[in-house]
Amino acid sequence: MAKKPKKQQESGGRAGTPATVALTAAGVDFTVHSYDHDPSHPSYGEEAAEAMGVSPDRVFKTLVADVDGSLVVGVVPVAGSLDLKALAAAVGGKRAAMADPTLAERTTGYVRGGISPLGQRKRLRTVLDDSAGAHATICVSAGRRGLEVELSPTDLTTLTNAVLAPIGRG
Repeated sequence: MAKKPKKQQESGGRAGTPATVALTAAGVDFTVHSYDHDPSHPSYGEEAAEAMGVSPDRVFKTLVADVDGSLVVGVVPVAGSLDLKALAAAVGGKRAAMADPTLAERTTGYVRGGISPLGQRKRLRTVLDDSAGAHATICVSAGRRGLEVELSPTDLTTLTNAVLAPIGRG
């Protein structure tokens, strides 16, 4: 049975996660969706899509990879996976591997399953899968498990200085 999401509009006077604070400061339109996270669910992203009643191709996961010794963020649909070779090529690198989870958490300031491409402790280079452009809005983590933010792919690209590239595999 799908969990009922709680939908709210973030307001400028409300405290939030670093991601929602960054969005509010930038003055972009966004909606926060929260749901009760189930720690036993096998996939954070698929859980979010189910809980919000949103197609998995509109819910994007934030993955941190090591490309030639530098951390890079790949943002891809939860229904697929990250093509590490394509990610490396998108940032002019040669080799990529998933980053150590502890290093990813320490660098971004977020916990695994709640890493957002927005409001990171140390801003990392970001690559957004080009499939995002097919949607008026997409959802990404708002900075903690059970919290997603919905915004336009254009705003996400602008705020993260992301490169658009085909980095997802269906």
